[in-house]
Amino acid sequence: MTAFNLSGELVCLCAVDLDKDVDMMLEWSRNTEYQHLLDSDPSVLWTTKQSRTWLEEHIDEIYMFAIRTLADDRLIGFVDMDGFDWVAGSAWVGIGIGEPEYWGKGYGTDAMRIFLRYAFAGLNLHRVNLNVFGYNERAQRSYLKCGFREEGRQRQWLLRGDQRWDLIYMGILRDEWEAQQKV
Repeated sequence: MTAFNLSGELVCLCAVDLDKDVDMMLEWSRNTEYQHLLDSDPSVLWTTKQSRTWLEEHIDEIYMFAIRTLADDRLIGFVDMDGFDWVAGSAWVGIGIGEPEYWGKGYGTDAMRIFLRYAFAGLNLHRVNLNVFGYNERAQRSYLKCGFREEGRQRQWLLRGDQRWDLIYMGILRDEWEAQQKV
């Protein structure tokens, strides 16, 4: 596989350091707003040991990277890919910016662009999929900037509080990503 730069304008993607990063990820999981943006499951307060054990058991099934700022090498989030279908050339991506002061400032968009470069140029995928909750408009705008297109939705899929929200499916194809690189 060709080596490429996993740096962007604001962030770089690095291997997750289980000794250093698990505690920070655990802290993020205790932020209810972060959890509601990331996961439909009820929040679960895991111990450091439980989190580390889960990561150790699943790290070989997913391609997971820590998102670090270029300015000060601060861990601010993660991006991962799983659900690979190597015959079809597709996989599912997930991203989370755990540090709220970095929300809405382009860090997630930069990280996703880097990750898409890795997915298409490095892993030779044909498509990348994701889903996002209807109330997470900030993430939807970010994904559209990266070239994702809405491909469908499950209406009123998620109950948050007293309101139902759609689950939106988005995807990007390699040729769509390549066309963006020429601009």
